[in-house]
Amino acid sequence: MRTVQLRTYTIRPDRLDEWVEKWRTLVVPLRRELGFEIGGSWVDRERNAHVWVIAYEGDETFEEANKRYWSTSQRDDLGLDPSEYIVEEDMRVVEEVL
Repeated sequence: MRTVQLRTYTIRPDRLDEWVEKWRTLVVPLRRELGFEIGGSWVDRERNAHVWVIAYEGDETFEEANKRYWSTSQRDDLGLDPSEYIVEEDMRVVEEVL
């Protein structure tokens, strides 16, 4: 079953561009390597937010695949602590209608 999430991260002041660059160069390649799809990514500068779409379809559930992502040594090797950038997360499972 394919699961799609819409994620909105509120980023610490003055760190949005830094976060997006690290997300794009570190997180995205590893997510893709582990079978996730990135459906798009946007910044909302007025709200200091990063909005992105992530999907997974495979033998595992999204939750299992996400747990595997977070527990890999590759994730540890990124040296990226999201809490240094993200102050609030809103993650929603969404269904395509168009």
